[in-house]
Amino acid sequence: MIYLDNAATGGYKPMSVQNAAAAALKNCANPGRSGHRLSLACAEQVLSCRELLSDLFHGYGYERVAFTRSCTEALNLALFGGLSRGDHVVTTCLEHNSVLRPLEALKTSGIIEYDVVPLENGKIVPETLVSFVKKNTRMCAVTSASNVTGEAPDLFAIRSLLPKDVLLLVDGAQGAGHLPIDMQKLGIDALAIAGHKGLFAMQGAAALLFSDRFCPRPLLFGGTGSESFRLGMPEFYPDRLEAGTLSYPAICTLFEGALYVKAKRKEHYDRLFELTAALHAALFSLPQYKAYFSPNGCGIAAFSHKDIPSEELAGLLSEKYDIAVRGGLHCAPLVHKALQTFPDGLVRASFSPDQTLREVDALVCALKAL
Repeated sequence: MIYLDNAATGGYKPMSVQNAAAAALKNCANPGRSGHRLSLACAEQVLSCRELLSDLFHGYGYERVAFTRSCTEALNLALFGGLSRGDHVVTTCLEHNSVLRPLEALKTSGIIEYDVVPLENGKIVPETLVSFVKKNTRMCAVTSASNVTGEAPDLFAIRSLLPKDVLLLVDGAQGAGHLPIDMQKLGIDALAIAGHKGLFAMQGAAALLFSDRFCPRPLLFGGTGSESFRLGMPEFYPDRLEAGTLSYPAICTLFEGALYVKAKRKEHYDRLFELTAALHAALFSLPQYKAYFSPNGCGIAAFSHKDIPSEELAGLLSEKYDIAVRGGLHCAPLVHKALQTFPDGLVRASFSPDQTLREVDALVCALKAL
């Protein structure tokens, strides 16, 4: 199979990540729950991963790194745990349902209001975004990169124009590992990351990194291994946000994946830009197809056929050519409405940096045949 669905989950895992998973399963204890040697060793590895993630994204220290099971959970933690009654949120039409659905749930419950910034020539314009800010705006929630078009909003410009008291939440599901995200330089207050995409980890490894001025409330309540005498959750982070047993094997793979990214991010970015640029150029020579992306370092390339619906086309590529892509709305309905591709959606090919132009050529040959 030619696997071109890396924006859903990364198909390539470095050997160091595979070995980390095997080693963790072989020598696994519950980190932070006991005082014996193996439990302490696991706790040290978890701490090392927090420190590495804070360093990789220039965060605010290991104690401001809370592990979650998914980027969706991290975003829910930031939104449900960070917003209060009467707050207003500014978001964009590029967002994934992991941002839009929590916001809609909070709005339906009468807790918050939110506004959605439209696209202008396929981009989010920072000046337009800031025009939606109100006196009670508490947060701006923006993706690091669209999972449909690969478009990356100018986070630095957005932060520069936002009032200082407005928190900036960034969905890093597609950008983390691919883009140079510096939380302190960009003024990001909360960054949700997915380990299993651009960070090469296994599924079940994700995190919320947050600044000193963002203090989210816990969503889960239970054991933490700390302050067990209290019936309330600990007051300190990250324990306050991490009820229950952490996925130690997943965290071990996230540590190795982050190390891999730290050494190769620029190389990976250049490769993904090359692959998407090659596909973009090829689609212009195929009159039946229309591209909805520009060359990008996240490896995302969405397109349509003038006659074949997206999910049918994705099915044909799988059945006839053993090429894995994704059709439909990609859990991002508002961007499809903005692109006028709703409700059919688009076919999305998403590349991994271990791939080459051979995979692009195979896809193009298949599209020509279809």
